[in-house]
Amino acid sequence: MELLRNRAFDAEIMDDFSLPGEQVDGVLHGLGKMNALFGGHQSVIKALQECDPQQGFHISDWGCGGGDTLIAIAKWAGKNNINLKLHGVDASAAAVKFARKRSNPFPEISYTKADVLKHDFEEQQFDVVLCSLFSHHFDDEAWVELIRRMFFACRQRVVITDLHRHWVLYGAVLAITRLFTSNKMAQHDGPLSVRKSFKRSELVQLLAKADISNYRLQWKWAFRWRIIIYK
Repeated sequence: MELLRNRAFDAEIMDDFSLPGEQVDGVLHGLGKMNALFGGHQSVIKALQECDPQQGFHISDWGCGGGDTLIAIAKWAGKNNINLKLHGVDASAAAVKFARKRSNPFPEISYTKADVLKHDFEEQQFDVVLCSLFSHHFDDEAWVELIRRMFFACRQRVVITDLHRHWVLYGAVLAITRLFTSNKMAQHDGPLSVRKSFKRSELVQLLAKADISNYRLQWKWAFRWRIIIYK
């Protein structure tokens, strides 16, 4: 499909960080449900299980959106009697407000409103730095900078999950956003997010540009890539 031959770099409506909560909340809620339904949370949790996280393990989710990934991690940790410190970062004030409200039952989760490409993170500040369905928002140059910053800020590993640019996924997202929602932001941003996402060869090239060599790149169900970068 010619439309998907190369990455798109158009702006998503969600990239406007000044959007009010009433425009953002519904989309964030829907994204959280989709993430759970199509295995996004489980893919991240399995990567964390490999770390054998100990008490006080510190995890930061960059581009955390509505906090659904952090909440899923908190629930998993609670069931396994693991005391984690969980931290989310997002540049959208509306997203951070929504995430804080949803995370009220989980005092181990905190949030920071910040641009991850500008915020002054400390070296090895976190055990694990992750991002889920976030990295496709960046052009290639900014993507490389994002990965370098994540690597700098972690002690053990970086975990990235994002979409596989494929016509099957594009068609499915196009259909879902037309049939099951009237939200204009979802109808615009959903298919566009697939067009902005990645093929395997592109991720390999971008990781090389970021000077990352010790990593594992895997395809996961529902057309997602999972990258684990090791320190």
